[in-house]
Amino acid sequence: MHTTSKQAHENPGTNGLYPALEPFQTGTLQLDSIHTMYFEQSGNPEGVPVVFLHGGPGSGASAIHRQFFDPAFYRIVIFDQRGAGRSGPLGELRDNSTPHLINDIETLRKHLGIERWMVFGGSWGSTLALAYAEHHPQRTMALILRGIFLCRQSEIDWFLVGIRNVFPEAWRKFVGHLTANKYERETSVDPADILKAYHALLTHPDAAVHMPAARTWSIYEGSCSTLLPNDSLVANFGSDRMALGLSRIEAHFFLNDIFLPKNFLLDNIAKIRHIPTAIVQGRYDMVCPIISADDLARVFPEADYQIVNDAGHSAFEPGIRAKLVETMEKLKVRFK
Repeated sequence: MHTTSKQAHENPGTNGLYPALEPFQTGTLQLDSIHTMYFEQSGNPEGVPVVFLHGGPGSGASAIHRQFFDPAFYRIVIFDQRGAGRSGPLGELRDNSTPHLINDIETLRKHLGIERWMVFGGSWGSTLALAYAEHHPQRTMALILRGIFLCRQSEIDWFLVGIRNVFPEAWRKFVGHLTANKYERETSVDPADILKAYHALLTHPDAAVHMPAARTWSIYEGSCSTLLPNDSLVANFGSDRMALGLSRIEAHFFLNDIFLPKNFLLDNIAKIRHIPTAIVQGRYDMVCPIISADDLARVFPEADYQIVNDAGHSAFEPGIRAKLVETMEKLKVRFK
C-alpha cells in the first residue's frame, strides 16, 4: 500500500500527537450469543493497516488513541475488547478469556478484508499483542509494544501488594475498601486474599456493592500510572464505564492466569522473532515494572528496545508518547 507524497509529509501537532480526527467507519460485530464488539476505522482507507489493542484488560479505547498514527499513511483500526468500553455487555465475564480475544481480533481482520496488519498495544495491550502474534504470526506485519505486561504471578502480586512500596497512600485506599482495614495493619499480605476479596465484590449483582469496589480498584491503577500526579487521568479511571470494565475483567483474568499456560508468552517468542518489533518502556513504570520489558528483550534481541528514563506507565507520558509516534514514523519508511 502506498501514499502520495503529500500524505507522507503530514506531521504531529504541538502535543506530539496527530490532530484529532473522526472515523470514516464505525460498526458493531456480533461475536456470539452474548458479546458484541464495537469497532472503528479512521485515517487512510487505502493505507497500511494498524490495529490498536487497549489496556486493562477491560479499559476500552478512546478517540485520542487514533492520534498516535499519521492518518494520511495508516488505516487505523480500533476496537473495544469483550466486556469493555462500547462493546457489550459491559463488564461481562462469560466467554471472556484471552483465546476469545485472540479469535475476536481475527474475526475483525477478516470482516475488514485485511490480509496483514501492524499490531500496536500497551500494558495489557502488549500482552494481547504478543499472544495474538504468537498464534497468528503470518498476519502480523510489525509489533509496537509499550509498558510490557507478561501477566506472570510476580507481576500480578506486584500490582496487588508490591506497589505499596512506592505508592503507599494509593495502596491504603485500595485495601481500605476491604474488610475493616485488615490489610493496613499487616506487614505480610497475601495478594491472593486481596484478589479473591475484590473479585467477590466486583462480581456481586448489586451495583451498590460492585460499583464502589470498581471505582476504588480503577482509581488505584490510575493513581500509580504516571511519574507525576495527573488528576485528569485519575478522573478518567474513576468514570463508571472505565471502572467497571477495567476492574471486573482484570480481576477475572488475574484470577485465571489470563487463560494461557504458564510463561506462554516468553516460551513462544521464537515464533515471532522475525517480526519487526519495538518495545517502549518507562523506566519508572510502577504498574508494569521494567523487569518484564527487560525479560522480554533478553529473549527477543532482534526487537528495538527503548527505555524512556523520565516516564512511568501511561502511554501519554510525554517521553513515551513521543517514542511511540517516532516509532510509527520509522515504520512508515519501512512499509511505504
